[in-house]
Amino acid sequence: MSTVEGYDPTFLGPLVPLPVPAQTVRDLPSTHFTVLLDPVRRLAAATAVNIDGAQLVNLERGDDWHLDPRVPADEQAGPELYARNDLDRGHLVRRRDPVWGDLVVARKANFDTFAYPNAAPQASAFNQGELLWVGLEDHVLEYAREYGHRLSVFTGPVLADDDPVYRGIQIPRRFWKVAAWASGADLRATAFVLDQTPFVRTLQVEVPDLAPFRTFQVPVVDIQELTGIALGPLVDADVLAPVGALADRERWVPLTTVEQVRL
Repeated sequence: MSTVEGYDPTFLGPLVPLPVPAQTVRDLPSTHFTVLLDPVRRLAAATAVNIDGAQLVNLERGDDWHLDPRVPADEQAGPELYARNDLDRGHLVRRRDPVWGDLVVARKANFDTFAYPNAAPQASAFNQGELLWVGLEDHVLEYAREYGHRLSVFTGPVLADDDPVYRGIQIPRRFWKVAAWASGADLRATAFVLDQTPFVRTLQVEVPDLAPFRTFQVPVVDIQELTGIALGPLVDADVLAPVGALADRERWVPLTTVEQVRL
């Protein structure tokens, strides 16, 4: 049976609750996913999606970006942020991830991913680092097929107090992702960080060099420390041994290919 309204914490078998941000957020359940919107930053603090790899449906992308009618327009970073610059409306919940189930549900999920609370400003140039970023879920999902074709993925920007302001919106310099899967009652998780700091520092119009986009595999506990978002059982389910959170940042694993991901 397809779960339609929002992220399902029982989807993997072991209970995996929604992340819990420290700040006040708007809970926006959608088809197979939930966005936790920070109305002050006008961006999502976190997103959570259930992916059933056995029921994925291939649909045309479309480009139906729209404001979410459930929250005021001034609580969302809308089209004015992305006009006439090199910022892309980066999906936090990837468009194809919740697009599963029967055709009606899949089409609704596809549309729901184009709501502005599910977007965050990212550099539009697709270089090696960003291509790796968007390919990580495919890699982990393929691995997770051995464990029942199911995956839950949590994604968000790192909403730092000192993020630079552009058109009235603070632009995140880093993004995080945690993928979780299960084998019976055995929950497993792994985490990643994308760093676009050099690009955001200049908010340049030109296509940036490869260097601005750095992707790391990191301990889940580091995501919790970096964002202030409680990740519950995902911390103890980490496939990487915790390395002491922020104190050992140099031990983050830089990635250049998905084959380097430790699962």
